[in-house]
This record gives sequence, structure tokens and C-alpha cells, in this order.
Amino acid sequence: MYDNLGAQSGVPRPPNSAQPNPFGNAFYGASSGFIRGGLGAYGEKILGSSSEYVQSNISRYFSDPQYYFQVNDHYVKNKLKVVLFPFLHRGHWTRITEPVGGRLSYKPPIYDINAPDLYIPFMAFGTYVVLAGLSLGLHGKFSPEALNWLFVKGVVGWTFQVALLKMTLFSLGSGEAPLLDIVAYAGYTFTGLSFAILGKLFWGYAYYFLLPWTCLCMGIFLVKTMKRVLFAEVRSYDSSRHHYLLLFIALAQFPLLIWLGNITLNWLV
Repeated sequence: MYDNLGAQSGVPRPPNSAQPNPFGNAFYGASSGFIRGGLGAYGEKILGSSSEYVQSNISRYFSDPQYYFQVNDHYVKNKLKVVLFPFLHRGHWTRITEPVGGRLSYKPPIYDINAPDLYIPFMAFGTYVVLAGLSLGLHGKFSPEALNWLFVKGVVGWTFQVALLKMTLFSLGSGEAPLLDIVAYAGYTFTGLSFAILGKLFWGYAYYFLLPWTCLCMGIFLVKTMKRVLFAEVRSYDSSRHHYLLLFIALAQFPLLIWLGNITLNWLV
């Protein structure tokens, strides 16, 4: 009825019965802004804390790969002395720290003889594979497939050494050592092993003197290194348990290096 009247000129249209609420839009805008702001701040807090947690764990367990290749000739020469003749090392075994970004960080290998590096382990591993292939060639057993098997054998031995050190640290309550540190410590195994195989190429009997020496020196080096890591990170110290596990690491070097030093295509011997 009002629709028909509204179409005629001069007839006023009655006011709408629904009255606007002057506070509705204000309350709605304030509440929606409060909710959006609260959720946004909460989301940023969660994402920020999670990203910091991920970054801290990455730096804790993996570190920076470039750190392990900051070496020079002086460091390499002195590090080889420490690995091959650890009982002659008269200095301390602790690593040198420096303040970086408000916290303490370890100095790179070029400034610290006790810092782990990956340059020597990778070079020693490559030397081991080349010398093993040369040994097979001198015995008329060389082939590309045999060289591949020796490469895989070396990787398996390296992995076993890493697992041995990592499991020992976990069992002693110190599992926070960066993984690349453990990889570097385990890779030093091929340093003395390469010298033993090289001596075997010149004189077969030299191998039987050099290999036990290599096992003994590697055991001493790892015990000294693991003791430093344990003393720096473990909160509760059980001397008897620590000594037994460190002794186990030292003794495990003998069968591991004997297995790696036996240049044959049969992995079981």
C-alpha cells in the first residue's frame, strides 16, 4: 500500500521503523580490530619463536660448512702432527672461543689447532681410495668396479665411526655436539690409514708396524678429543662410566682400521 503511495508526487513516505544503532558499528569495528591485532601478534610470536628454534637447532647440530674449510698450510702441518703423534702434543686440547654477536663462538681452524676441519678428512679419504686402487693394480686386480667397492667401503667405515662417536656422546648425556664436528673427528681415521697403506706399497712388512701404530694414535686422539667435548657439555660426570666408554672407543679403532686397511674385494675379511 505504501509502495503505491510512494509513487505519487506530493505524498510523503512514512519513516522506516528500523532505527540505526549508533554503537553497533563502533563496537564491531573495535572488536574486529582487537581480534585481528591479537591474532596477528600471536601468529608472529609463534612463527618468530619457531624460526628461531629451527635456526638455533640447525646451527647447533650442523654449524656452518664453510667454517670447516678455513685452513692454511701451517694449520694442516700442525694438525697432522696432532693426529699422527697425539702424545707429543704438549699444548691444551680445549678450543679457543671468541665473542660474536653477543655470544661465544669457536674460532675457525686457521686460528685454532684443536678445531675440527673437513679439509684433511676429505683429502685423506681421497688419498685412501687412490692408494687402495693402486694396491689392487699392483696385484693385477684393479677394475672400475673394484674402485667403486673400495669407495663404498670407505664411506661405510666413516659412517660407522660417526655413529660410534655420536652414540657414545648420547649415552653419556652429551648429544649436542654439531654433527659436522663428529664427521670431522671420524674422518681423521683415514689420515694414518693412508700412511699405513703407502708404507705397504714400498715394503709389505711396514704395514704390520704402521697399522698398529695408526690404531693406537687414532685411539689416543679420539679419547683426548671426546674428553674435551664431554667436559665442556656434560653436567653430571660419572668417571667410571666415562672411562669405560672412552676405552671402548680406543679399542674399537683396531678392528675398524684393520678392516679398512685390508684392501680386498671381500668385505667380510
